[in-house]
Amino acid sequence: MPSTDTNGSNRTLERAAAILDAVGRSAVSASELSRRTGLSLSTAHRLALQLADYDFLRRTDSGAFRLGDRFVRSALENAGIPVLNDLRDQTGETAQLWVRRGDERVCLLSADSRHELRATLPPGSRLPLPQGSSGRLLAAEEDALAELASAGWIESVGSRTPGLGSVSAPVRADEGIIAAVCLAMPLARVSESPGQDHGSLVVRAAQRIAEAVERRN
Repeated sequence: MPSTDTNGSNRTLERAAAILDAVGRSAVSASELSRRTGLSLSTAHRLALQLADYDFLRRTDSGAFRLGDRFVRSALENAGIPVLNDLRDQTGETAQLWVRRGDERVCLLSADSRHELRATLPPGSRLPLPQGSSGRLLAAEEDALAELASAGWIESVGSRTPGLGSVSAPVRADEGIIAAVCLAMPLARVSESPGQDHGSLVVRAAQRIAEAVERRN
């Protein structure tokens, strides 16, 4: 006969699974989670907060809950791989996907240029904000957002590493910018500027990833 502790653990897992199942594409309040799951408001709220502690859920500014980074990251990675490979093949340069983690940006994916001379950082690399075009974008710098509003992309010309440039565009979801697509290259292969040369392709790649993430959610 199962122990009381085992029964209690199973019940907690069942309730946690019910909470996750109840969270859809839009942010859900604790009271709505309670209604959808049949749990008391206090239980639903407590479990949702615990799931948020482990990144299964995320709280919005309004206090509602939506799927957290563990799910978003997986969706981003699955959606991003073919798109970044296409972008690399179209441009010949290194295509990356970056996300914000606190005061840093983290490289989730990288499709490296096949040129011997290339700009590259392996997945898992961390850089402080707001370095580079994707760093400026994810840090939401005022001048970067103005550049984004004007051109649709943000570029960097030798600002982080002399001789290297990049152009980045945002991956957007309902809650705002969730990632940045970055195309990095040696300035020796730039004709006009990173943005003028490749900005439109980077913007389209970011849109494709956003659309794929939305379909997966």
